[in-house]
Amino acid sequence: MTSTPVPSGGLDAKAARAGRRILGLTMTLFFAFGFCTVLIDTLTPKLKSLFALNYTEATFTPFVFFAAYFLMSMPAAALVSRFGYLKCVMAGLGVMAVGCLLFTPAAQIGNYEGFLGAIFVLASGVTLVQVAANPLSAMVGDPRYSHSRLTLAQAFNSLATMVGPLFGAHFILRGSKPLPAVAGLTPEALNRLRIHEAQSVQGPFVAIAVALAFLAAVCALFLGQSPAAPAKLSGAYRRAIRRPRLMFGVASIFAYVGAEVAIGSLLTNYLMSTHTLGLPIEQAGALVSIYWGLAMVGRFIGALVLRVVRPGWALAVCAVGAGLLAATSGTTTGMTAAVAILGIGLCNAIMFPTIFTLAIEGLGEATPQGSGLLCLAIVGGAVIPLAAGKVADGLGLTAFLIVPIVCYAWILAYGVMTARGLGEPVARP
Repeated sequence: MTSTPVPSGGLDAKAARAGRRILGLTMTLFFAFGFCTVLIDTLTPKLKSLFALNYTEATFTPFVFFAAYFLMSMPAAALVSRFGYLKCVMAGLGVMAVGCLLFTPAAQIGNYEGFLGAIFVLASGVTLVQVAANPLSAMVGDPRYSHSRLTLAQAFNSLATMVGPLFGAHFILRGSKPLPAVAGLTPEALNRLRIHEAQSVQGPFVAIAVALAFLAAVCALFLGQSPAAPAKLSGAYRRAIRRPRLMFGVASIFAYVGAEVAIGSLLTNYLMSTHTLGLPIEQAGALVSIYWGLAMVGRFIGALVLRVVRPGWALAVCAVGAGLLAATSGTTTGMTAAVAILGIGLCNAIMFPTIFTLAIEGLGEATPQGSGLLCLAIVGGAVIPLAAGKVADGLGLTAFLIVPIVCYAWILAYGVMTARGLGEPVARP
């Protein structure tokens, strides 16, 4: 049934105002989980130095974070179907706050596994928030502009990922020193040094936990204005996976997040290498904000461009640009290599929201299940950086760029496929 337009100030006007308020709230949510996510990039070099890890071992930090998406996305989709979008957002924010608080005992015992446990809990909360917030952003408004709307919300995610490295460089990496050779220390002395160095992690994450709890309380004020999630239907997943556009979109999210995280996780070390700028850890960590800042700028631009340009073609062009910049960085040195890899952030800008909205088009009542499958694919952020770390250990740090180049080639294919109308959602009885 379609609603009949009513004069300004009537039901439709109220619904429009509520939609704008919900969109504003989702922008804040995207900032919150983007900020928490990007701090994993800051923690990776910190924990690498703290526990004397090689590149493969260091990538277990993002591996654990993004593995949570694989394990928790389906349960999160079920929770969204049962309890609705905003209630699940509130629950997710609470879980994120608990994860942040768990960094304190991990730091106090100086144990790498303890940090990984805290990261997993934090990521589980982020997963629940993402499964609810992505479709919510796409739903509150004119369906024609869902790509633009989610890209705008994602711009605030990128704002957080630009600010986060600066925050992390100042509060977490500042003053970090490599531990002395393990062979020259007793286990007790080594443990004391690790605990001392790890203490820089505690305060920032406690402050973040408080902010997340406050945001959960704010969400409670919007409960009556949020659209209800459709109830879980029998066979919803079976119908969803019949959609080629959705399933190829799942593979594209896997590739995109993996490429983005592989670059972000190793970017500090890459900028520290003599291949590029040879910077100290704090300065290299701060420069990571440029990578994410360009993604923010690109998303604000993309929110406008996607109102007039077919999303599939925009995605394809950005994938070509990202692949060429990665290849340029790998085959040049110094400032050119550094600028090229940082510039990939601009090309990354519209990829996630565009892939996501292209993939869920036409899902209707199966949207929560489609969102769950797409968020499950964020596990690419666990798998692909691990592969990139192995390439870096085996062939040298620069060679890891081969991995994201392959990912961008797949995204190019998905963009062309959707632009040509292949895999279009088809109504089924």
